[in-house]
Amino acid sequence: MKPLLEMNCQHDDKAKVALDTYLRDQHMAELKGWKPVNGGKGIQRIFEFKNFYHTMSFVNAVAWVANKEAHHPDMEVSYAKCVITYTTHDMDGLGINDMICAAKINALTEIGTFGPVVQNS
Repeated sequence: MKPLLEMNCQHDDKAKVALDTYLRDQHMAELKGWKPVNGGKGIQRIFEFKNFYHTMSFVNAVAWVANKEAHHPDMEVSYAKCVITYTTHDMDGLGINDMICAAKINALTEIGTFGPVVQNS
């Protein structure tokens, strides 16, 4: 299986099918810090930063990834925290594009541009 970080979002019929439990679990193994939500129909991660500037820099980078991949998350933003949730609303479930974007967002935190990210438990 190709690593998620090496993939790009697809917008054909294959991308419109919810992942089965086996594939979801396989891909989740690559996604440090992400947890299933909504009965497995979505994934979520909480990113915490030391200040507003780092949080907003991160939010803008996430927006860039989302626009590049044409797949957008739900985001809750506060002073030092950003909660990102991915689900594919069209299929009421979790798709491969959700996983791909989560991997790309994780890669943003590895760059270290946004200051230290506090891992959620």
